[in-house]
Amino acid sequence: MDRYLEFILNHYILSLALAVVTYLLIQELFDVAFKKFESISPLIAVTKMNDSNTLVIDVREPHEFITSHIEQAINMPLSKLAEEIQKIETHKKKPVLISCQTGTRSASAAKQLAKSGFENVFVIIGGIQAWEKDYNLPVKITSKQKTKVAPSE
Repeated sequence: MDRYLEFILNHYILSLALAVVTYLLIQELFDVAFKKFESISPLIAVTKMNDSNTLVIDVREPHEFITSHIEQAINMPLSKLAEEIQKIETHKKKPVLISCQTGTRSASAAKQLAKSGFENVFVIIGGIQAWEKDYNLPVKITSKQKTKVAPSE
């Protein structure tokens, strides 16, 4: 035990780095274990869109959404998602697909939706970039911001 303490005192930077890496690994394990949303490929997303009454949300900013987006997607920027969640309350039990440019912002949006009680939340892996470039799936280009809100059933 004395040798461990001596090592820690002599190599405090290495010891601190070990503690930080261990903390981050444990945090990542908890995030993965208790995650209430799923990540899916663009091909599986297409299948979900074809099989059911799926809502597609694009969390990019309006100027990004205009350039290209998934057909039938509604634009709810991540920065305004908390304010606009009530517009899609009727879809809490239905599948909700979330996309962004690369898939990074989608995870944050999925966490917000899961906390708000949405049960079937899916993040499209790779976002629009993978949808368009890797899988060559169709996109829609609009000349102005789409303000359509999903119909409630």
